[in-house]
Amino acid sequence: MAYDFDLFVIGAGSGGVRAARFAAGFGAKVAVAESRYLGGTCVNVGCVPKKLLVYGAHVADELEQAAGFGWTLEEGHFDWGTLIANKNREIERLNGIYRNLLVNSGVTLLQGHARLTGANEVEVDGQRYTAEHILIATGGWPQVPDIPGKELAITSNEAFYLKALPRRVLVVGGGYIAVEFAGIFQGLGADTSLLYRGDLFLRGFDGSVRTHLKEELEKRGLDLQFNADIQRIDQLDDGSLKATLKDGRELVADCVFYATGRRPMLDNLGLENTGVELDARGYIRVDEQYQTTAPSILAIGDVIGRVQLTPVALAEGMAVARRLFKPEQYRPVDYQNIPTAVFSQPPIGTVGLTEEQALEAGHKVQIFESRFRAMKLTLTDIQEKTLMKLVVDAETDKVLGCHMVGPDAGEIVQGLGIALKAGATKQQFDETIGVHPTAAEEFVTMRTVTR
Repeated sequence: MAYDFDLFVIGAGSGGVRAARFAAGFGAKVAVAESRYLGGTCVNVGCVPKKLLVYGAHVADELEQAAGFGWTLEEGHFDWGTLIANKNREIERLNGIYRNLLVNSGVTLLQGHARLTGANEVEVDGQRYTAEHILIATGGWPQVPDIPGKELAITSNEAFYLKALPRRVLVVGGGYIAVEFAGIFQGLGADTSLLYRGDLFLRGFDGSVRTHLKEELEKRGLDLQFNADIQRIDQLDDGSLKATLKDGRELVADCVFYATGRRPMLDNLGLENTGVELDARGYIRVDEQYQTTAPSILAIGDVIGRVQLTPVALAEGMAVARRLFKPEQYRPVDYQNIPTAVFSQPPIGTVGLTEEQALEAGHKVQIFESRFRAMKLTLTDIQEKTLMKLVVDAETDKVLGCHMVGPDAGEIVQGLGIALKAGATKQQFDETIGVHPTAAEEFVTMRTVTR
């Protein structure tokens, strides 16, 4: 049968746009439907605006350090409205770029909610379209626990559009989003507490990294409350919020920010009209080639619940486009040794196995760790320390993991990701000449086994 499109993509986030653009470039007739904003979570309410806010919060550190370098500055004044307005302008610029990328690639852009009405059919605003292949790339959505007063809390979606910086903030969660936003709010001047129901945040990260960041955040005065969980939220007469904890304590704040997980965005998607199945966690079940249990429908990105990172969605989108329309260029996505960063303050950069993962996998390991005060801080009274760590296979000398907490960690770990992808050994690290004086050179000068 003749279809309206070779590929119909639902969702114009990073993965969907990448798949659509390259499929069109390979000669396919492609349509993309998007009901919210071009660029998806990352561009609009995720990594891009978050990083801009992190930059804004970090200015406070630069001002504090300036005196050590001879600068006398008048007391600074921060204006939240200016930061948000400038952020909004940049996001609007990026929205325009995404639109141009699609249109200039020959993709048909449909701005409206898409709903599956069959294995090869999609409805957008009452209009039905057929496609040989349909790609679901609808991403994720923040979720707040079902507690009394949950409607009084905000998530990352709303945080980027607050009219004013709250004076007192409770951040709830133990993942990277919670840690990053706690640093943003505190760095911009809010009285901030981070509440997590477990013993220590950032579960799944290397134990040394988790402990070191905890110590550094406490040095900065961030109020960390572990084994703490909110039972209910009530609004007081003055407009402030009272959070009652499960241990009976009561905390009062102007904003309660939840970062306790994200769910796949499947609302009104029409999956019941297809043979698409979900896995036990509620994500779309796909095989190694991103094909769902309905042969004509594929899915990528956060909606499949694998590695929920923008560059991974981009890689998955590229893989789908190549497999369908340029099979001679197809290469499966390698999920091993994916570098990632947490833009906490100080930030985390990590690639490869944690010490715990390496031991669990049966490796006999050597651990190299270094903690030091960065050169930039030696002319100041600031006592923050950087952590660098290598996890090495004691039998093969292969470097299994690199971990860092400190300034520019994400920038440094990107290069180390190439080394691990290439299978570098500790000897090759040792034989690499360092760039002096930098913090990064510590990764090639650690000689003594810590344990």
